[in-house]
Amino acid sequence: MMTTAARTQTPAEPDPGYRLTADQISSFRENGFIHLRDVLTPEKLALYRAEIGAKVRELSAGIAPLERRETYGKAFLQVMNLWRESDLVRRFVFDQTLARIAAGLLEVAGVRLYHDQALFKEAGGGITPWHADQHYWPLISDRAITAWIPLTAVSLEMGPLAFCPGSHRLQDGRDLEISDESEATLAHKLELYGVVEEPFAAGDVSFHLGWTFHRAGANATSGVREAFTIIYLDQEMRLAQPRNKNQATDWERWCPGIRTGEVISSELNPVLYRGEG
Repeated sequence: MMTTAARTQTPAEPDPGYRLTADQISSFRENGFIHLRDVLTPEKLALYRAEIGAKVRELSAGIAPLERRETYGKAFLQVMNLWRESDLVRRFVFDQTLARIAAGLLEVAGVRLYHDQALFKEAGGGITPWHADQHYWPLISDRAITAWIPLTAVSLEMGPLAFCPGSHRLQDGRDLEISDESEATLAHKLELYGVVEEPFAAGDVSFHLGWTFHRAGANATSGVREAFTIIYLDQEMRLAQPRNKNQATDWERWCPGIRTGEVISSELNPVLYRGEG
């Protein structure tokens, strides 16, 4: 693990100038997600892909074979908070372009980190069941957003994210953790609203709200679907009293030392972008 000094000395990535349009912000507000094209350059992706892949292999060594795992375990290899394990990954997580886009879509002045996670869906990996991320998050508002960043092109056969437009307004299903039950129950409910599932080119990034329902198909190819996510919170986000055991676990894991009602500003939750003015 990196030392505190090493983390402090690492500069954030410069902001090369990707700018959201008013139409994109409006679309996100309406649908609860957006798929943005050409956000990251091939050079940047290649640099971080190698490091993230190496860390995933290192930190998931010894995991049970795919056929011996439950549905959740078959969905992907999951490694969290890699910014604490690698100075190079820290540069990626602190990337100003991505953080500024997150703040713009949330329509807030700035964002801080909740946590990052690598989600590598292996060849033959199973579905990621329908769910809403914020089921797991003890947050006082809905101003939380996930950037889903494929590290290579992702075809439909590899299992890209699929979203239900407008589902961030739904109340039904928010009590379901990711599982076979959530897949069966939510698939029936959400079919009335439609599903958007698209391939991703290298450099594309999607963003979705914490209450937007989403899933991913199985990986039917011989390659690995390599994805990295960064979860951003409004910089003023406060900790809510947990509503379930998963939120209690997240409180302890991602918000150490923070009490309910306080701004989530632990050492694990640095501000990644603060707008001018």
